[in-house]
Amino acid sequence: MRQDNLLCLRRRRFVRTTNSDHALPVYRNLAAEMVVTGIDQLWVADITYIRLETEFVYLAVILDAYSRRVIGSYLGRTLRTELTMNALEQALGSRRVGSGLVHHSDRGLQYAARAYTDRLRQHQIAISMSRRGHPYDNAYAESFLKTLKHEEVHRCEYRSLEEAQQRIEQFVHHVYNQKRLHSALGYRSPVQFEQQPCGLETNTWMKQGQGAQTPPLALHPIPAPD
Repeated sequence: MRQDNLLCLRRRRFVRTTNSDHALPVYRNLAAEMVVTGIDQLWVADITYIRLETEFVYLAVILDAYSRRVIGSYLGRTLRTELTMNALEQALGSRRVGSGLVHHSDRGLQYAARAYTDRLRQHQIAISMSRRGHPYDNAYAESFLKTLKHEEVHRCEYRSLEEAQQRIEQFVHHVYNQKRLHSALGYRSPVQFEQQPCGLETNTWMKQGQGAQTPPLALHPIPAPD
């Protein structure tokens, strides 16, 4: 295989990142009722794991459902609430938050934590969560994480957290957001899609009323209680 320049892709061990067995409040799936017509109407959030040489680390992301643009991300060593809080703070700092914005996630402990939901309420952001056992309720975020794994993570062997941060940040902000074309966006990148006013006129399944649930780093931690 070495002589023929072949790469062995190993089966990756599954790591659970969602703990929905908690006593914290959960919220109705508002996103399923929405037809998104512009940016900053629906944000979708999720967590995945990244394998390093000697450990697993975790990536929290927030996307704008209209353009599929990643607007917040954070890579950390634990699944504590600070992981999602840092991604949220990056999203809040990069976008103009107005009335009517909905934040959608799974029912995981990190998204149900009081510190996280209080921060959303401070900005008058409505909270939406997927139904138990229905991962496709969060299809946009799931689709992005699948793309990230297939096109970046599984092609690399990260030796350290810092190397993973650098490579993933490069992919997210300079490849995925700015260059990667989406058929659902009229074969434009998320950044190009946001810059052109025609927007969803080219998005057939959105015009048909399928709504928001039809299938898409910050480096400085912000402490937050669990």
